[in-house]
Amino acid sequence: MNIQPDKYAYLNSLLHRWDPRYKLIAFLVLIFAFSFVQSLYLLPLMLIATGVIYAVSGLPVSFLLARLKFPGFFILIVSTVLPFMSGKTILFNLGPLAVKQEGCLDLLLIAIRFFCIFTVVIVLFGTTPFLTNIKAMRSLGMPSIFADMILFSYRYLFELGNKLNTMQTSMRLRGFQGKCLKNWAAYASLTGTMLVHAYEQSERVYSAMILRGYGQQDKERRLDEEFIEYSRGFAGTATVILAAALFVMAEMFLRS
Repeated sequence: MNIQPDKYAYLNSLLHRWDPRYKLIAFLVLIFAFSFVQSLYLLPLMLIATGVIYAVSGLPVSFLLARLKFPGFFILIVSTVLPFMSGKTILFNLGPLAVKQEGCLDLLLIAIRFFCIFTVVIVLFGTTPFLTNIKAMRSLGMPSIFADMILFSYRYLFELGNKLNTMQTSMRLRGFQGKCLKNWAAYASLTGTMLVHAYEQSERVYSAMILRGYGQQDKERRLDEEFIEYSRGFAGTATVILAAALFVMAEMFLRS
């Protein structure tokens, strides 16, 4: 399973050198501001801001496009329904179906807003190692149990992916034809087996952690020491938060 959100975390752009705690705060504020936007007039500005952020990050465009594949499939599903279901103003007819203006505008808003938010998330997790992001969340006050759950979920996605590939290979060697519709029962059995293996694996891992003293209170190294190598980035944080505030104020002004 090839997820690797931090595949290019070794680069040396301004965003890579930015303190992960400040970057996390700034980008979360910007994401909430993007989700607040409802006006079509602000969409070009959102695209420009997102493009600038991605350009400064130094991440290759192929990295973003590869991760837009599955979310793009979701947008494709929405695009086939929304223009026909939402609104009353008919633009043109496609046989018995009417393409409506309000639905097309809603689709445009959803697609651009989703693209901008998704791109910012990719930049956030693509410019800092995943473990460092978890430590940044802990430093900002996230309970340790939540941080551990996120870290273990991420870690064992790869284990489950490898297990799934092994089981699929075994099925193919036994003559399984994956493209036949009659094999849904086999897929259901495979899914159930994966769930059982995942549960058993979690029990084994938890028992091993308990035996090694997990959960006991001990002296931990100060989390602030993890981020000494990063530049603080007060100016970048203020700039991003100011841009987010401008988006929110512009949206409120356009609504009034």
